[in-house]
Amino acid sequence: MKAIFIVFNQANTERVEYMFDMMGIMGYTWWENVKGRGTEKGEPRMGTHTWPEMNSAALTIIPDEKVKELLDNISKLD
Repeated sequence: MKAIFIVFNQANTERVEYMFDMMGIMGYTWWENVKGRGTEKGEPRMGTHTWPEMNSAALTIIPDEKVKELLDNISKLD
């Protein structure tokens, strides 16, 4: 089993939920209105006038054999 923590633009919320459903991932914890900056470009998502976008985050525990598929699907969202 592996713990996977995903932080993503709120615009992708429905896509992430759909991805979990299609993969049979039924157990997860979800956070909304998560502030931060990306690791590659560093563009802030702070919910302010200057940086209006926001993130969401999800944590799930999945079997080892589903990790690669989930990470591949996540990379397609980016």
